[in-house]
Amino acid sequence: MISESIRFVKAEANGNDFVIVDAAAVAPEARSGFARRICDRHRGVGADGVEFVTSHDSHVDLDLVNADGSQAEVSGNGTRCVAAFYARHGFRKGKLHTGGGVLEAKVMNEGPEWEIEIGFPAPRLEGEMKLEALGREWPVYTLSMGNPQCVLRVDEFAADWQALGAALEAHSHFPHRTNVEFVRVAGPGALEIRIFERGVGPTESSGTGSSAAAVAAMAQGWVASPVVVRSPGGVQRVAWRGAGTEVYLTGPARIVAEGLFLP
Repeated sequence: MISESIRFVKAEANGNDFVIVDAAAVAPEARSGFARRICDRHRGVGADGVEFVTSHDSHVDLDLVNADGSQAEVSGNGTRCVAAFYARHGFRKGKLHTGGGVLEAKVMNEGPEWEIEIGFPAPRLEGEMKLEALGREWPVYTLSMGNPQCVLRVDEFAADWQALGAALEAHSHFPHRTNVEFVRVAGPGALEIRIFERGVGPTESSGTGSSAAAVAAMAQGWVASPVVVRSPGGVQRVAWRGAGTEVYLTGPARIVAEGLFLP
């Protein structure tokens, strides 16, 4: 069931935008269709996904649905947007429960553009492999940041990188599809990336994607922690001490708008 109008808040983190909605307002079985409507760039509010939130005394539950209506485990930028929303009401540090694990959020600097650190559980490293796509084999590094990630190093970003991103996203190696990051090493502690996000397509930024790119680059010795990761939407910082340890992602988030959506 969906009530006649739904109160929403829209936030963005490095251009990766999310709508935040009280989970009680939209029944679980209605969330896929609701996300497609409200995320529509022309007939809705426009966003890369919807974070359905439930606040408890000790933590906040997040249920993330992509713009295409598919379920997602976790978003680093979406989690930062939720933390910025709660920061307006006094939140400074706490646990956010996602489908990809329990994340720790900490407000580093005050708004209106909040600087927020997200602590992820230790990533699950799958390692190097070759995957066939678009008629050739590609050396990639795969891992999970609570959601599946596929990282490909490039010297330059090809004009048609989105086509390869789409092919790798839907590769049979990934039964639930994957996020894809194209990574260019820009220095001993710097990366530039392009992102093809599962269920969304090319995005300005991705928190888990930036983290995955940095972790893969550090695991293979391309760069050393901490790493500055630059995407078209801006800069994030990733720190990681190695296998079995948490990943810390820091970047901005800000509230863009709030209002009522008429489904």
